[in-house]
Parts: sequence; C-alpha cells; structure tokens
Amino acid sequence: MNRLIWYVSYGSNLCSERFYCYIRGGRPPGAGRACPGARDHTLPRADKAVWLPGGVYFATESQVWGGGRAFYDPGASGKAAGRAYLITTEQFSDVAAQEMYREPGVDLDLTQIVTDGLIQIGTGRYETLICIGRDKQVPMVTFTAPWGIDDVPLLSPSSAYLRMLGQGLCEAHAWDAQSAADYLAGLPGAQGAWTPGEIASLLRAAGEAEDAADADVAMDEPGESIPWGQVKGELDL
Repeated sequence: MNRLIWYVSYGSNLCSERFYCYIRGGRPPGAGRACPGARDHTLPRADKAVWLPGGVYFATESQVWGGGRAFYDPGASGKAAGRAYLITTEQFSDVAAQEMYREPGVDLDLTQIVTDGLIQIGTGRYETLICIGRDKQVPMVTFTAPWGIDDVPLLSPSSAYLRMLGQGLCEAHAWDAQSAADYLAGLPGAQGAWTPGEIASLLRAAGEAEDAADADVAMDEPGESIPWGQVKGELDL
C-alpha cells in the first residue's frame, strides 16, 4: 500500500527547489548532474522545519556538488536542523534511489523501520534508514551512511553545496543569511574551512541574484494598458 511518510532532510534537500528535482526531475542550480525524478510527480502534501537529535557533518566527495557531502550521525552530540516533507512511500523509495545514483522504480519495504527504528537496505552512503519519530502516527524517516562521524575523514563542502543548504535553512527555519551561515560554519567538515562571514556572503549573493532574476521577469511582464487618449493628454499632443 502506498502510505504517507515524512521524509526528513538535513542536506541539500533542505532546499525545496533542489528536492523538487528528485520529485519532478531536472538539474538543481549549481549541480553537476540532473535527476530523473520520481514516478509520481506530485509535490509534497506538506513540509515543516524539524530538529533531529544528533549532528550533521561533511565527508566523502560528492559527484553532484564537489566537496564533502552532508551526513547525519544520530549518536553525535547536539541537534541538527532539518526539513520534513510529507510524501508517499513510493516517492520516498524513488528519492532514496536517486541519492544513490540509481534509477527510481523499485519500492522499498519500510515495514521493519516502523518497528525497529533502523534498517540497512545496503552498504552505500545513504542506505541506512532511520526513523527519528512520528508525527500524528506518520513515521519520520531519514537516510544516512552506515558509518559515524568518527569513522571517516572529514571533507569541506563546496560553495555551491553550502548555498543550497543555506537557502533551505532560510526557507524552512525562517533564518536570515547570517544565522544559516553560523550554523553551517560550525558543522564538522566546514568548521575551520569556512568562516561564518564567508558563508553569509555566499548566501547573500545568491539571494541578490535571485531577486535580480525576479525583477527581470517582472519587467518582462506586460503592465496595465493606458488609453491612447490619456497618453496624448499627458504628452500634450
């Protein structure tokens, strides 16, 4: 049965624009490859900001963004900022497949995760599924690596990846650029490689570019028509 599930993101899928590429297909801005999309292109029924017990860190090199990927370690100290999307289990299966650069189309058996709280569907970097709780009886599930923060070398994330995470944090948690930058700069892998000021500059520049693009679109849209008689009067013709 195709039930609903809260998919909890903590990496680039914090950004809705990026996550929708996993649903509808397409290439996210700054990404090195496109996504085929899910079988069901319906956008999430809902989304909300959440906090996960544990921590996020950057390790292993991403083929999509370059630099380190975000991983979640439930055993780490602290809390991790996340965003939960209410989607179907079929869509979740397709998102998980695309995270592993596989073609979507195979449904995962998620029965065990509801009872055990954790299942491994493989040994890959995003093939350990963790249930972090429930919301109105709907499971809240994320995926991460089978290893922990102390088991792999840390790797600094790329500027494009940080922009995507920062944009998502601002969207979901209603943070400003500096708050998102402070959070990201403190994560292992980014800490010491990026300063809060550098990340904040990246996020502000991205926001300004988006605002400029929106303004260009608005300028291209036709305005309200003014009668010629009124124009002649204003020009004293």
